Amino acid sequence: MSDIEKAARDAVDAADNTELVRTIAAILAVQKATEDQTPAPAPARQEFDAKKWLTIGGLVVAGGGVVCFLALAAAVLAVAVAIGGTCATACLLVLRSMWRDFAKGR
Repeated sequence: MSDIEKAARDAVDAADNTELVRTIAAILAVQKATEDQTPAPAPARQEFDAKKWLTIGGLVVAGGGVVCFLALAAAVLAVAVAIGGTCATACLLVLRSMWRDFAKGR
């Protein structure tokens, strides 16, 4: 192998080693920076306010009562519509049968 080829290979190896050293230095700098950071202080706790929670609870219960009443009313209305539809269907079937018998002369 000639001296020029050897020198070229050494230059490439040196460039690779330089890039590797730079990468390692960057990794170490990031690790050191993360170790130096101190955690943020925890936010201050607020005192318990019973009046606030009683107000919220009262509104939820009052609102829940109205919602429960409306849901029950809707359910009763749905049952009434279903019963009415069934009765109307039965009535129409009986009348249709009677009309056919009448038309045949029975």
